[in-house]
Amino acid sequence: MSNDPFIQPKDHEAAVQAIVDAHQGTLALSATAQALSHNSLETAVYRAARQACLRMGFIDADATCVASAWQKQTERSGRFDAHHWPTEPLDFGIQALPRTNSFPACPRQLGLYAVLPDAAWVARMARAGVPTLQLRFKSDDPAAISCEVQAAVQAVEGTDALLFINDHWQAAIAAGAYGVHLGQEDMETADLDAIRQAGLRLGLSTHGYSEMCLADKHAPSYMAMGAVFPTTLKRMTTAAQGTGRLHAYAQLLREYPLVAIGGIDMARLPEVMASGVGSVAVVRALLAAKDPEAEARRLSDAIHGFNHWKHAKSAL
Repeated sequence: MSNDPFIQPKDHEAAVQAIVDAHQGTLALSATAQALSHNSLETAVYRAARQACLRMGFIDADATCVASAWQKQTERSGRFDAHHWPTEPLDFGIQALPRTNSFPACPRQLGLYAVLPDAAWVARMARAGVPTLQLRFKSDDPAAISCEVQAAVQAVEGTDALLFINDHWQAAIAAGAYGVHLGQEDMETADLDAIRQAGLRLGLSTHGYSEMCLADKHAPSYMAMGAVFPTTLKRMTTAAQGTGRLHAYAQLLREYPLVAIGGIDMARLPEVMASGVGSVAVVRALLAAKDPEAEARRLSDAIHGFNHWKHAKSAL
């Protein structure tokens, strides 16, 4: 028998279904149910929330993360509420910012964030007025990497563009780049202390709750969240998250500058910006455009307009 004061054993399935019914419209990716082993140390709230998350298509690590937060939320509030999806940072173990290990700050609203393949594209988009740029240069040749990173850093000199270097953190430090962007796998191997001590900003990619909580431990300058929509530009290990989940992620990580990425174009921009992010990263929307400079201006103006409207609304 469970001594959980919030959900009794006979109410378990009702609690699971109540959570699913309340949130599947915005957060579910699929209706696939998965079995859950009932550990005696797990509370009824935890078990119900975890099983509900699995039914809505969350991966196991994310389902576990949300279930733990839901239990903490229930204990803190003194009641179980199936309609109240956890969004409080402390329930996920996320401490207030800044911290002693925080990376240098970057703007809360990074605006249009162009992810580009080489220094020539960096120069082109910097001249077009794109506020935030990332060099994603693919090579295994250290000399070629160093040369390309140096060229990209020089390309943004005299402009207002902020340049992040994807992956190649040593070359970024050597060239004096504004910042470094790392994926989850790179985060485990890069010398984060060296990046921090060099004064560079750090952006980290995340693809769900467990990765967001892991990235938060390093207190980066910003968090990137995606893929929001399906993309063929790189092989994704997780399904596209959708704007419903993006909204929940943005609520949780509200102390961070946030960047949404993955399959975003002008048509999808309004629903992405409505989530609360201050920046949108694009690849194909610029690289495949007939007139990349004109498209950059359109996207940048639209993002700026959304951010201005949100700022004005919050001031009322």
